[in-house]
Amino acid sequence: MSLVLDPAAQDLLFREARTANTFTDEPVTDEQVQAIYDLVKYGPTAFNQSPLRVTLVRSPEARERLVQHMAEGNRPKTATAPLVAILSADNEFHEELPALFPHFPQAKDAFFSERPVREQAASLNAALQAAYFIVGVRAAGLAAGPMTGFDPAGVQKEFLDDDHTPLMVVNIGKPGEDAWFPRSPRLAYDDVITTV
Repeated sequence: MSLVLDPAAQDLLFREARTANTFTDEPVTDEQVQAIYDLVKYGPTAFNQSPLRVTLVRSPEARERLVQHMAEGNRPKTATAPLVAILSADNEFHEELPALFPHFPQAKDAFFSERPVREQAASLNAALQAAYFIVGVRAAGLAAGPMTGFDPAGVQKEFLDDDHTPLMVVNIGKPGEDAWFPRSPRLAYDDVITTV
């Protein structure tokens, strides 16, 4: 085997992991979310910028407000998931760079003084961190149901501010009955990898 990671862990994180569409009613605790974050925060980003921000939607009132902004097909599963997280990009991430990138604190002004540059960097690097977050949810023995089918402007207005751009909404919990759609095909190695 060419991979060092145990085959059972490979299955947990990738081969057997799926996007869940239903969940049991078993709660997802703050301790579980803390453990997920404490693992995935080590995933690499450019300049260690770490622009991902996570808003946990726990209260029934907040859940109701969020469901109104979800696409029709995503409403029932968002309404019933044990936990829902809004993943967003902090477009003012550069304010943290002197602490996060201490060997070159000038990076804040040298590379990220202009808002359009920050927005592009935040979007890419927060998307990377969102992928780490999904894998972290799987590492906790939970299932994730990431969705981009929602009204971004509505979610931003309802839950965020002008400095945070919503990227996705993720339902989190133990998978329920009929949680999975059939596995979709994946591209083969030769379709993706080119050697030059």
